Amino acid sequence: MPMNVTKAIIPVAGWGTRRLPITKTIEKCMLPIGNRPLVDYVVQDCLQAGINDIYFVVGEQSEQLQDYYRSNITLNDYLRRNKKQDKLELIKPLEGVKLHYIVQPSYGKYGTAVPIGLAAPYVSEGESVVVLMGDDFIWNEDGSSEVARLLTATPEGSCGLLAARVPQETVGKYGVIETDVEGNYRSIIDQPSPEEAPSNLINISKYLLTKEVLDKAAGLAPAHNGEYQLPDAINQYVNEGGRVKVVAAEGEYLDGGSVEGWLHANNVVVGRA
Repeated sequence: MPMNVTKAIIPVAGWGTRRLPITKTIEKCMLPIGNRPLVDYVVQDCLQAGINDIYFVVGEQSEQLQDYYRSNITLNDYLRRNKKQDKLELIKPLEGVKLHYIVQPSYGKYGTAVPIGLAAPYVSEGESVVVLMGDDFIWNEDGSSEVARLLTATPEGSCGLLAARVPQETVGKYGVIETDVEGNYRSIIDQPSPEEAPSNLINISKYLLTKEVLDKAAGLAPAHNGEYQLPDAINQYVNEGGRVKVVAAEGEYLDGGSVEGWLHANNVVVGRA
C-alpha cells in the first residue's frame, strides 16, 4: 500500500454540455443525487480513505462548489432563529480538510490530461495522488470506500486504476481494460464488441498516480483528435516499465453525466439509502 497518500485531484471544470440547458446555471458536479451534490460522493469517499488535501480543478465561472463547502453565516443564523439547530450539522464545513481551487481556462488545451497537468506542480517528488473525476462515483450500500480499496491494493511506488465491471453485452459502450496475467494494466480497448473485449472491466478515470505520471500529463502532445488525454500519459509510463495495478470496484458505478445515468443514480442512492 502506498504510504502517506493524502492528496486528491478532482477535475470539475467542464460545462456539462450533455446536460444542457440545466448546466447553464448549475455546475455539472453540483447536480443533486438525493440531497447532496454529485461531487460530494467523490469527496466523502476520499475522506474515508484518509485523504485530507483536495485540489478541485474548476472552471472560470465556478462559484457553487466553493459556496457548498464554505460556511454560510446567513443560513446558520436563520436556522438558529427558527429553532432548526438540528440542521446545522448538515451544512457545516468539512473539518480537518484543506480544499484548493485551481482555475482551468476555458480557452486553450482541452482533454482529461489538462486539469491533471495544472495540478501537477502542487504534488511533490515521490508523492502519489488520487485522481477522480467529479461527475461520477462508486456507490457502496455499506458506506465503504473504493478509494481505500484502491490504495490498499496498489503496491508501494506503483500506480493504480479503479475499474468497474459491466455486463459483457454492454462493453461496446466503453473503454475496456486489458490486463496482463498479474492484473496490471496493458491498454484500453475502445468500444470493442462483446466477443472481442479482453474483459468486462471498464475505465472510469479513477486513478492512483505517481508524480512521474502527473508530469507526463503536463507535457503531453495532443492526440489525433487534438485532445490531451490522460490515458496517453499512463500508456507512456507503462511503456517505460511502470506498473499500474487494475483494481475492480466492489460497488456500483454511477454516472451523472447523462440524464439517464443521473436518474439511475438517484434511484439507486435514494431507493437504498
